[in-house]
Amino acid sequence: MGGFDISSEEFSNYESGIQKEWIVTNGLGGYASSTVIGANSRTYHGLLVAALNPPVDRTVMLSSLDEEVEVEGVLHRLAIHKYPNTVYPKGFEYLKKFKLNPFPTTVHEIGDIKIKKQIFMVHEKNTTIIRYKVTSDTENVILRLHPFINMRNFHHTTKSNNIDFLQESNESGTILRTGNISLFIRSNAIYTPSGTWYYNFEYDAERMRGQAYQEDCYNPGYFEIELKKGKNHVFVAASTDDLPDLQIDDIDVLYDQEVMHINLLAENLGLEDAFALKLIPAADSFIVKRASTHSKSVIAGYHWFSDWGRDAMIALPGLTLVTGRFDDAAQILSSFAENCRDGLIPNRFADSSGCQPDYNTVDASLWFVHVVGRYFAYTGDIGFIKKMWSNVQDIINNYINGTDFGIRMDSDNLITHDGQLTWMDAKIGDFEVTPRNGKTCEINALWYNALKTASYLSEYLNEDAYAYDAMADNVSRRFIRVFWNPDEKCLFDCISIDGEDRVVRDSSIRPNQIFAVSLTHTMLPRKKGLCIVNRIERDLLTPVGLRTLSQDNPGYKKRYIGDSVARDIAYHNGTVWPWLIGPYVSAYTKVNKHSQKSIDYARSILLNFDGHLHEGGIGSISEICDGDYPHTPRGCISQAWSVAEILRAYIEDVVNKGQLP
Repeated sequence: MGGFDISSEEFSNYESGIQKEWIVTNGLGGYASSTVIGANSRTYHGLLVAALNPPVDRTVMLSSLDEEVEVEGVLHRLAIHKYPNTVYPKGFEYLKKFKLNPFPTTVHEIGDIKIKKQIFMVHEKNTTIIRYKVTSDTENVILRLHPFINMRNFHHTTKSNNIDFLQESNESGTILRTGNISLFIRSNAIYTPSGTWYYNFEYDAERMRGQAYQEDCYNPGYFEIELKKGKNHVFVAASTDDLPDLQIDDIDVLYDQEVMHINLLAENLGLEDAFALKLIPAADSFIVKRASTHSKSVIAGYHWFSDWGRDAMIALPGLTLVTGRFDDAAQILSSFAENCRDGLIPNRFADSSGCQPDYNTVDASLWFVHVVGRYFAYTGDIGFIKKMWSNVQDIINNYINGTDFGIRMDSDNLITHDGQLTWMDAKIGDFEVTPRNGKTCEINALWYNALKTASYLSEYLNEDAYAYDAMADNVSRRFIRVFWNPDEKCLFDCISIDGEDRVVRDSSIRPNQIFAVSLTHTMLPRKKGLCIVNRIERDLLTPVGLRTLSQDNPGYKKRYIGDSVARDIAYHNGTVWPWLIGPYVSAYTKVNKHSQKSIDYARSILLNFDGHLHEGGIGSISEICDGDYPHTPRGCISQAWSVAEILRAYIEDVVNKGQLP
C-alpha cells in the first residue's frame, strides 16, 4: 500500500518537527502516538495509551522511551523534550529519516552507527512494542533505554505528588503499579531499577490551545545492552498484560502479524487504486471493540473523542460498507440499536466507564435509519434488517409523536427541535454559538430520507409502505415551500420562531443544505439541486473540505486558533470540515448524472487530500482546517468521518461511478 516518507528538511528543528504527528492504534481505542521527531507535544501523546475499558478509560502509561548511545565514553542522547524556555536533548540532530509504512519508522545516525526504530501495537491488546535494529562498525557502544511513565487519564496532566508507584523488577524488566493499574515492561536488554522524577515537561500543542501543558514524568530505571559489531536487535515491550519471556524472534512474529492484518484489509477490498489503499489503514483504526456491548463501535477521532452516534453513523458506510466489512457494520449498528431510547440513539458514549450515554442529538437516529438502508442495499441481508426494523419504526414513531429535547413532527410534517442538537452544536456555557433551534434544512432532508428508507425496506419485509410514502410526499411539498430561498437560489439554513412569535429565516450560506441533494432519497428537482451545488462550490468549497460559513458573512472566522472560547466560536463559523467533501462530491456527481466529466472533476477534488495525508496526522485526515489559506490542519489529527466520507465518495462516486458494486 506504499508508505509516507517525511523529508528530513521538514524536521530539521524542534518547531517544524512537532507539526507532523503519527498514531498507531490497537482496535480497542488505545494507541501509541507522538510527533515525527519523538517529542510529545500533547497530553494525549504516549507510546502506550491504553483503553482500560475498551474503547474508553484511556490512560497514558508509557509516555516516552528515551534512547542514549554511549560511544567510547561519549553520550549521544536521541530524545527530545520541551522544558520551560528550553528544548533538551535535541535528538532531532541525529534523525535522518521518518517513514510510516505501515508503522512509524525512524533512522538515527551517529557516525557509522545506524539506529532503526519501529513502533507498533498488538491488535486488540493494550501492548506496544518498540524494536530496534542497530548496525555498527564501532567497538565499545552501549545502548540505554529510559522509560518515562505516567499512569493518568489522557485528558489530564500529573505532578509528582499526585501519584506513587510500586516497582517489582528483575533483569528482563519491571512491573509498575499504582492503585489497581499495572504496567509491564520487558526487553532483551538488562534492566536496572532506580526511580527518578523529571519535572516540568511542556506540551506546546496544549499551550497553544489554552490547556494545561506542564507535567512531571517518572523514570523507574533503564535498560542497557552492549552492542556488537554488525547487526543488533533490541526491543522493549510495554503492556497492561503480564508479558512472557519474549525473545526477539517472538517480536518479529508479532510484527509480521500486524503487517499481515493491514495487508489483508487491502486484499479483501479488492481494489488496486493507490489513493483508496492509502486510506485503508486509517479507516481500520476507528473500528474498535466495545466491552460493554461485546461488539464493535467507532471511535470518532484521535486523540480525544470516544464513540459518538452521529459520527459513527456518518462514518459507517465509508469505514465498513465500501470496504466490504459487513460483519463489522452489523455489529456497530447493533451496538447503537441496543442503546436506543425513546427513538434516540446515543449522541455519545462517555469517556469513562460507569457513566450513562448522552442522547442530546436530533440527527444521529436519522443517520442510523439511513445506514440501515445502505447496509441492506450493499448486502441484501434481510435477516439483519428484520432485527433492525423495530428500531427504525421506533425512531420514526417517536419523531412523529415527539420525544426528548423538543424533537417532534410539526403540523406541516416537518421536524422541529430544540437548539444545539445538530452537528453544529458548539456551546459556551448557556451561549449557543450557532443557534439552530426550530426547523433545520439537513434534519428535514434526513427526515424525508428516513421515511423513504422505511418505505424501501417495507417492500422487502412485507410491511405496508403507504403511510411512509404519504408522509414523505407531505414533507417534500412543505420542505421546498419553507426552505427554498429564491433570492439566493439555495436553501435557508434554519427556520425558527423569535420571542414575538415571528418566523425568522436564516439565510446564512452554510454547508448543511448539501444533504438535501446528496442523500439517497432527495426531494429537490434537479435544477434546484444544481443551484445548491453551484452555490456551495462558489462560497464554501476549499481543497480540503467545505467551509461552515461563507467568507462574506460578518460572523466568519478565518482561523481556528486561541483558547477554548475562541476555538468554539470558530468551530462552525468558517472552519473547514474535510468530511463534508464526501456529500459535496455525491451531490455534484448526482446532479450531473454521473457524467464522465463530473467523475473526473470529483476525482481531482478528492485527490487533493493526497497531499494532506503528509500533513498533521500522517496517513490520515484531520478533523478540521482553517477557513482561510493555507487551510492549516486543526483539531483531531485523525477523524473517522473525514477519512470515511472521502473514502466512500471516492469508491462510490468515482471508482464505481455511482453504482453499487
